[in-house]
Parts: sequence; C-alpha cells; structure tokens
Amino acid sequence: MDAVARAHEEHWGRLVATLIRVTGDWTLAEDCAQDALAVALERWPRDGVPDNPGGWLMTVARNRAIDVMRRAAVEERKLREAAMIEPAPPEEDDRLRLIFTCCHPALALEARVALTLRTVAGVPTADIARVFLVSESAMTRRITRAKSKISAARIPYRVPEGDALGERLPGVLAVLYLLFTRGYDGEPVLAEEAIRLARLLSELMPGESEVSSLLALFLLQHSRRHARRDAAGELVTLDRQDRALWDRPAIAEALEILLRTPVEGPYALHARIAACHATEGETDWGSIALWYDELARVQPTDVVQLNRAVTHGYAYGAKAGLELLETINLDRQVYPLVIAVEADLTARAGEPEKARALFYEAAAATPDGIERRALRKRADEL
Repeated sequence: MDAVARAHEEHWGRLVATLIRVTGDWTLAEDCAQDALAVALERWPRDGVPDNPGGWLMTVARNRAIDVMRRAAVEERKLREAAMIEPAPPEEDDRLRLIFTCCHPALALEARVALTLRTVAGVPTADIARVFLVSESAMTRRITRAKSKISAARIPYRVPEGDALGERLPGVLAVLYLLFTRGYDGEPVLAEEAIRLARLLSELMPGESEVSSLLALFLLQHSRRHARRDAAGELVTLDRQDRALWDRPAIAEALEILLRTPVEGPYALHARIAACHATEGETDWGSIALWYDELARVQPTDVVQLNRAVTHGYAYGAKAGLELLETINLDRQVYPLVIAVEADLTARAGEPEKARALFYEAAAATPDGIERRALRKRADEL
C-alpha cells in the first residue's frame, strides 16, 4: 500500500529513534516499529489512513513495546519509562541523536554505514548485504555486533556539544559521503538514501554550512545520473554527456542552497566545483582551477592534487597540468587513474601515440570492466 510505504519512508527514523531513547533497547525499538507498520498494512486499507500517520504509528509501537516488556518481566522502572513515550518530539530531535550514535568513531566505518542504513533509513538487511557483497546472515551479525559494541562501550545516545560536535560532525558526514559514493558507483538507491539522510541532517542542523554543502554536492552529482551511461551501459565522460538528460530541478535546488551557504569547509568547496560543472554553456575551467587551489590548501590529499592537475590542464594548458602531475605520489598501479590523467593531458599536449600507450596501460591496471572499456575506447580513438 502506497500510504504505508510513504509512512515507512517519512516516519521510520523518528519511530526507532524515540523508542531507542526511552527503552534503551535497539532491537526492541526496531521490532516494535516494524510491528506498527505491519498493523498499518492490515488496518489502513480497511479503516482508512489516519489524519496523523506518524502519531498513529508511534502509539501502536509504544503499546507494543509496553506489552513486550511486560511479558518479559522487565523491571518496573523500565516499564514506567516506556509508558511515558509521547508522540510529540522532544526539544532535541531523537533522529539526530540516532545518527550521531550510529556514526560513532568507536565503530568501524562500514559498520557505521550499515547501522545508519538499517536503523535510521530502515533499509532491509538483505539489501545492505547485497551492497557490501556479503550474505544476509553475515550482515545481520555485523549490525548486531555494532549494536552490542554501543551497549558494551556505553556510547551515549546524544548529540555532542561544543568542541565535541565540531570533532564528530565530519565523521557523520564521511559516513553519508561513503554511502553516496557507493550509490553513485552503481547502486542508485543508496545515493538516494544518502540524499534523504543529508536532507534530514540539514533540516535538523540548519546552522551547519558543511551539512548544507554536502546536500548540495549530492544533488549536483546525482543530477547527472541518467547521462553517465549510454544505451549500452558504457560510461560517458562529463564532456560528452547529453546535458538535456541532467536533472535541472535538482541542480536548481543545489544552487539555491549554495547561494545561502557560506564557504566554510571542504564540502562547500567540492560543491562549488560541482556547481561549475553543472552549467549549460561552456565549463568555466578558470573558476574550477581556483576552487581546486583553495581545496588543495584545506584538504591537501593526493586525490585532490590529482584533480587539481586535471583542472589546471584544462584552464592553463596541458603542460601546466603535467607539471602538477609530477608532484603527486600515488602508486600508478594501485591508482590507475593517475595514468589515465597523464594520458589525457598528453593527448591534449599533442602527443597522440604516447597518450594512446598510456591509455592502454591505464586500462590494463583498471579492474573495473566498464572503466577499462572506456579507457580502451579513448586509446582506440587516438
């Protein structure tokens, strides 16, 4: 039923987050939230969708939690706490507490991603397992271990304050970024979940510019999803994409976000770079190069320097890009994109034979079949 599906998408995170806060039991919270949705699936087609679906689900889930705890003879104190659950959100949204708890640095990064997907977004364990290329039972154990570690380590169910918030927020954003990247590289549903979670976090933390910038970055990158592959499923580079296929409303939303968001961190810079690529006319490589110069200052990683070399090659000439490329210390066999960048810059420097050999070398070092075919195609074109 569509109404139940919408209720799951809109209210799952709040249901689970509130039930965890008042019961202290992650598994019980998820089970009761799931039971409430099952009851809705049975009753709503017969009785009609209630005026307040979220409040209705919370009441059913609350009553279910009380019944389960009573039958399990849980101590009287916890029973009283469960009975005090109220549909109205507390002063600090429980979903924000839940996101920061799922993304606690004490957990391994992939465990944080899996736990966030399952608990905050309500993604079925089987789907998460498929993304991580493990069995459903293995993913169930992984998520269970993460929950157990939260309990055993007494990780607090709260949003950090003061300096601690500044220290923890980048870790939360990194989880969302990894989630989006997995979706961007082949699982669109994960990219959509990352956008939904970034939008939720932006609503809950409206004063954090990096949160808003991350949402804008996701929208800009995802706007090109329909143009990234041709009819045969092969990769299409940005300069050859059909821009009529880009999601213009998503781009407009992202640009509006950036207009009211100050540049205060690396995600803000990444978003501005993506915005430069989202134009309908000629790409402004000069502006992109300047943004990458600033990004290299605040985030001086080899990957950023590699992209900076590309943009300098387009903005100031292939020779300028090649000179920057010589300063990068990435292993060419582990990171064959370095070879591909050299090949592209070499081709534009007027050395097609050398570039052709480099494209073949990059293809040989690339494990992904789609990317390998794209590199061979570039070689053949030369």
